[in-house]
Amino acid sequence: MRHLKTLFDWPPVWLLAGLALVWGSDRLVTLQNFPRLGAGLVLAGLALMGVAAAQMVMARTTVNPRGQPAALVTGGVFAISRNPIYLGDALVLLGATGWLGAPLGLAILAGFVAVITRRFIRPEEARLQAAFGAEFTVWAARVRRWL
Repeated sequence: MRHLKTLFDWPPVWLLAGLALVWGSDRLVTLQNFPRLGAGLVLAGLALMGVAAAQMVMARTTVNPRGQPAALVTGGVFAISRNPIYLGDALVLLGATGWLGAPLGLAILAGFVAVITRRFIRPEEARLQAAFGAEFTVWAARVRRWL
């Protein structure tokens, strides 16, 4: 059973669960939808994820949220957000909410942010602090966690 928990406890799985909930919630309550704005936010989120992942690969550090970092990436999109991949995930959820006109998606987004922060961001930041010490502290003081 524990193996199943770790098998499914990954940020993309949480994102897919959030998207499924947003899609399902639009069946309960629907307001005016904004398909172009929603699609734009989804595309922006996907682009942000791709750019951040590419920067991490170029720096030869892990993209695995449970992996041991080999480098502290602080430039590019990491100068705007300490977690641009998770920010991209949040933009995808926000975009789906607008695209479908599903106002309950905002609550789902808030839950997603809380889960990702607790389950992934805090442990990642602890590993970065342990690996890079003062360099991480300076960067974390300068750059916000989300935006």
